[in-house]
Amino acid sequence: MKSCYIKIDILTSVIEMEVPEDVKVGDYIIGEVDKGACMGMVVSEPQETTKEGLKKATRKATEGEISEHFSLKDKEKYAFDFCKKKILEMNLPMKLLYAEYLFGGTKLLYYFVSESRVDFRELVKELAKEFKIRIELRQVGVRDEAKIVGGLGNCGNVCCCRRFLNAFSIVSIKMVKEQSLALNPAKISGICGRLMCCLAYEFDMYMNCKKDFPKVGKKVTIQQGEGKVIKHNTLCSTITVELNDGKEVTVTLSDIRK
Repeated sequence: MKSCYIKIDILTSVIEMEVPEDVKVGDYIIGEVDKGACMGMVVSEPQETTKEGLKKATRKATEGEISEHFSLKDKEKYAFDFCKKKILEMNLPMKLLYAEYLFGGTKLLYYFVSESRVDFRELVKELAKEFKIRIELRQVGVRDEAKIVGGLGNCGNVCCCRRFLNAFSIVSIKMVKEQSLALNPAKISGICGRLMCCLAYEFDMYMNCKKDFPKVGKKVTIQQGEGKVIKHNTLCSTITVELNDGKEVTVTLSDIRK
């Protein structure tokens, strides 16, 4: 069995899928994702894999299907503008983010954010009357909003969720503390206002490096005398100890006496 990475769309982003033997980089394939049938482009060379539970790309897309797919994509701007106009006319408390035709034009999806529950039944009727296909409106959270809209993160790069993330991992304040980062909301929050996804990238590595470190606040004995641990310098594999006389000393793990 072979798998490779497929770029689907803004929200699904790039995912690993099981693929037929004859695909190569640049080919368009037809597959199934959670929201239904989709078309994606192969962005990596297929490799042998033993992974289980991967989404499956059933076949390569035909020239006609590719042409129809991009024709539908060209219509998405009109679909977006029409819906936005109707939202303003109905004075609905929602912010429209994105309009998307599913593969084959079987459904038109709209993504929006709102601080409250929205009754959009009349809006759906107007959209169905205009486009004459199945309409679905999906309310998403602030992290999905950032993924759809995009923007620059604190590092100066386009935010990870827009570039390559296909799922949001759990990020906690513990990850910030274990990496000895300042608890400054401006520095640890992404453009969505939540903790930055990248805080999870190196967390496991930090925890592995610190597994033998004495906890902050623990009393230890070193060559210079007794003191307590006040800081972990994980990347340097050292700890900072405050001696009983107030002096601070940086030592390695081997300098601590059992």
